[in-house]
Amino acid sequence: MQGNLAAVARRVPGAVVCLLSALRLHEFTTQQPFEVWIAIPTRARTPRIDDLPIRVVRMAAAPLSTGVAARKIDGVRVPVFDLEKTVVDCFRFRSRIGLDVALEALREYVRRPRRDLDRLLRYATTCRVAKAIRPYLEALL
Repeated sequence: MQGNLAAVARRVPGAVVCLLSALRLHEFTTQQPFEVWIAIPTRARTPRIDDLPIRVVRMAAAPLSTGVAARKIDGVRVPVFDLEKTVVDCFRFRSRIGLDVALEALREYVRRPRRDLDRLLRYATTCRVAKAIRPYLEALL
């Protein structure tokens, strides 16, 4: 899978690895996505990559630039959302990936010894899902 991430990063500049692919990269899910999930700007043209399966989500400028980190994979700089932003995006796109995946990600995040709940809630506010994530977070804490 990581080779696919590097190939997509080379072919789609400006895309950020997100959702299931980011969860897998952070080793935070049991699911193995068969597509590379990427986030692109709202008005960007949908990339056409025939030999790699990709799934595209669109984001406005603020959510797309929030929480972006970079990983070096096969010598390629691959932009990927950090763990807190990935968990928030799971709730934001829960209709696409499933509420069970979002809850699994939040549950695993809460179990982490080093977690930053302030950052998680700040990202949730930026992405407008604070009201959706807060009840689940309170139940898990």
